[in-house]
Amino acid sequence: MDFQVVVLAGGTSKELIPLVSNEVPKALLPVANRPVLSYVLELLEQNNLKDLIVVVEGEDAALRVGGWISSAYVDRLHVEVAAVPEDVGTAGALRAIGHHLTAHDILVGVVSGDLVCDVPPGAVAAAHRRHDAVVTAMLCSAPVSGPSDSASSGGKDKAKKPGRYNIIGLDPTRQFMLFIAAGAEVEKDVRVQKSILRAVGQVCKSQLLETLHSSLQTTPMRPPFCGIVEENFIQNMEIRADLMDAHLYAFKRSESLFRLVAQRSVLQDILDQKENFHSLRQDVLPFLVRSQLRSELSLDGAQAEENGNDKAASLDNKVMLSQLMANASSQSFHEHGAMGPNGFVPFPRKTHKCCVYIASKSKYCARLNSIQAFSDINRDVIGEASHLSGYSFSAHNNIIHPSAVLGSKTTVGPQCMLGEGSQMGDKCSVKRSVLGRHCRIGSNVKVVNSVIMDHVTIGDGCSIQGSVICSNVQLQDRVVLKDCQVGAGFVVSAGSEYKGESLAKK
Repeated sequence: MDFQVVVLAGGTSKELIPLVSNEVPKALLPVANRPVLSYVLELLEQNNLKDLIVVVEGEDAALRVGGWISSAYVDRLHVEVAAVPEDVGTAGALRAIGHHLTAHDILVGVVSGDLVCDVPPGAVAAAHRRHDAVVTAMLCSAPVSGPSDSASSGGKDKAKKPGRYNIIGLDPTRQFMLFIAAGAEVEKDVRVQKSILRAVGQVCKSQLLETLHSSLQTTPMRPPFCGIVEENFIQNMEIRADLMDAHLYAFKRSESLFRLVAQRSVLQDILDQKENFHSLRQDVLPFLVRSQLRSELSLDGAQAEENGNDKAASLDNKVMLSQLMANASSQSFHEHGAMGPNGFVPFPRKTHKCCVYIASKSKYCARLNSIQAFSDINRDVIGEASHLSGYSFSAHNNIIHPSAVLGSKTTVGPQCMLGEGSQMGDKCSVKRSVLGRHCRIGSNVKVVNSVIMDHVTIGDGCSIQGSVICSNVQLQDRVVLKDCQVGAGFVVSAGSEYKGESLAKK
């Protein structure tokens, strides 16, 4: 497979404080006592993708990630670790390492080191080549957040908080992406869109169209385009709000699209031309989707937007959207779009295809991009997705390291993990939780729906529910934590009770 693979491993993500720190960047956060980045690397290794570029934000974080990769994957993978400045975004990180990108095709695992899944990248590559697409994005069913029972997890980042999904428009074959609004820009629209989809037979067309307009963040269309778009939108475009952009993309080289220097990718050309693009998901992908029926990626239209001619660009957007939806039911709607007005073809326009690969619902796919997701994925990898853990489970459906020591009448339930060298006192109870290596846990301790990292000391009589305890934390006797995160090295005083708090050193 002649793909060049780039994994964006992030740095010290603000969304994951206090779990991340200078000592533990995002890529090294533990999932079932393994760095989350290991799940991406082993997925690629299993698919014979062994020449990788791992991009890390910050020099110190890059050194730590590089050191771990060198020791864990010696003689297994050829990995080049590239450091980029912090907070440059996914697009900025790829722009910074552009001189490394040389292959004809590039399979970019834009996962910030945080994709945990069992979908083979080769399936995405096959779809990409089959359609001769300019970009192919992998979509998965949006994961359901929250613990398996009434107890919550993740502190202030609870399951009650609405998820950040995408609104995606697909052609009837579910192979081409016709529309996307991603991330925070649709957070308010997701609830409305779902209710519309549930009752689509009772909702008037104008309301449905208005939802699409609000997602596009443009003013409502006016005749003559409104009627065309409305009719074909109802009939031909499938709107989905239940799919997650997995941040795994394949990009085509630019030779057939931009007529520039061979061996450069479409992605590189866009990043060079659009210096203000910060995110692949929120900038690059929507740009490619919007422009797929325009000549040469609508460079003229893009220039108009940059020059402030927003009205003309907006009108062009509406025309192209109406054309996309009007022809989406045709198997060759991209070819139709390449024609001139009224199907006349004296000067055919060059089009490109934005494709999707939708993973089967039986596959596991999640991204560790929030504290809630950290808790969810740890729970899943020792539960329903245990095949990803790489461990052998006991007859009791748990993992207790042979060197771990359990006191009298201590129970470790199903879907639990107790790491190497850890010790538990008498009459303790652990349910649906991950405990790290070399922890010292006293007597009469209860741990439920929680993640406890390495070298944690927990005193007698403590109760920990729905919480994340980072490495080298000390909980003194009779501490009660519910829905909390405790940063590395923090000491919680005896008898303290906290709910929904984030505790960390100043």
